[in-house]
Amino acid sequence: MPQRTDRRIMDTETLIDKLHRERALSGEEWVRVIDGRTPETAEYLFGLARQVRQAVYGKDVYIRGLIEFTNYCRNDCYYCGIRKSNSHVQRYRLSQDQILDCCRQGYELGFRTFVLQGGEDGWFTDERMVCLIRSIKAGFPDCALTLSIGERGHDSYRAFFDAGADRYLLRHETSSSDHYAKLHPPSLSAAHRKACLLDLKSIGYQVGAGFMVGSPFQETRHLAQDMLFLKELGPHMVGIGPFIPHRDTPFAGEEAGSLELTLYMLGLLRLMLPDVLLPATTALGSIRDGGRELGILAGANVVMPNLSPRDHRKDYSLYDNKLNTGAESAEGLADLSRRVEQTGCRIAVCRGDWRPCPDQE
Repeated sequence: MPQRTDRRIMDTETLIDKLHRERALSGEEWVRVIDGRTPETAEYLFGLARQVRQAVYGKDVYIRGLIEFTNYCRNDCYYCGIRKSNSHVQRYRLSQDQILDCCRQGYELGFRTFVLQGGEDGWFTDERMVCLIRSIKAGFPDCALTLSIGERGHDSYRAFFDAGADRYLLRHETSSSDHYAKLHPPSLSAAHRKACLLDLKSIGYQVGAGFMVGSPFQETRHLAQDMLFLKELGPHMVGIGPFIPHRDTPFAGEEAGSLELTLYMLGLLRLMLPDVLLPATTALGSIRDGGRELGILAGANVVMPNLSPRDHRKDYSLYDNKLNTGAESAEGLADLSRRVEQTGCRIAVCRGDWRPCPDQE
């Protein structure tokens, strides 16, 4: 964290107040408010972020049941543990019956949103995905369904939406084209990823974007660009987490991202997008015990416990030392509830849909 100076604190708090008031900063101001952070300004930010979250969502923290249903992927992203060229991965696909069983167990525990997350797996064609989506919505009509399955075409996105999918998570990872090219093979581009997000929003999904904090080659200006892009996009959800290296990727020797900076960015996001659904991600809990609770104290209001079959969780390893404990039992969910209550919030048993700020309705 940058060193403390009284002038730095005053300047940074002034910018935080401006963000709180106007919900926007310029690119240069974003750089200053990020680089100017201190322990004092972070605590000031987090206090405001909690106030803003409570004004929109009260004390509720929403739970999403994460089902990692395939770790096959056609892509070769340089940071990802399930990248196509990683021959050390034990590949798997869950059957439709297995996925529905995960949903049944989650429903009994109180989950009312399920998140289907997987690599970009061509075996799951549009037809198979539509069948799966319809089956889940037929079996659990009072639940929301989120997809997180990467880049597809407009017709695919439309078919999934028409079949009953409610939300779509597609982290943009970095909005800088140059930075994106350093993290991905030439077949992928930041421009196409952004186009997919705009497409999803136009169809009617509740849309989620997001970025890594501390990824290789990242500079403060990249984070500033991410904030400007998210302000323009206006997503319903934003998922961010610290970069954590995986031993079987080209970035194995890179330094992990900072928990401290990730929490700070969460607070800034809450002020910029007061009504955003903001997860305290698994990566936060992986990089430090209690990291998800710190995320809630920084302004987050969503947690995503893992409902995947226990024997496959280790195989969906996007990064090393991924937190694998989930809410696969009543005891697990009870422990999560206690942890959330220690932050002054509570687990809400509901779909947990996005809601607009009271002053925007």
